[in-house]
Amino acid sequence: MPLYVKDQEVDRLAERLSALLKVSKTEAVRQALARELERVESEPTLADRAKAFVRDLDAKYPKVGPPADKAFIDSLYED
Repeated sequence: MPLYVKDQEVDRLAERLSALLKVSKTEAVRQALARELERVESEPTLADRAKAFVRDLDAKYPKVGPPADKAFIDSLYED
């Protein structure tokens, strides 16, 4: 399926990249899109970033004291 670009700025950027790479505009756009997809797909997901954040917190602030088990939590609510 053909891709038609009607934006002058996009055309100018494609022309500039094709001249620098010494390839056609189509090939320059293909390479640029492939590189951008590779970059975006290699970025860590939000879940991965959250896991790393929690690991860093655990390393920086080690747990102290007994674990908060059911008996401990129940004792907080006793009169």
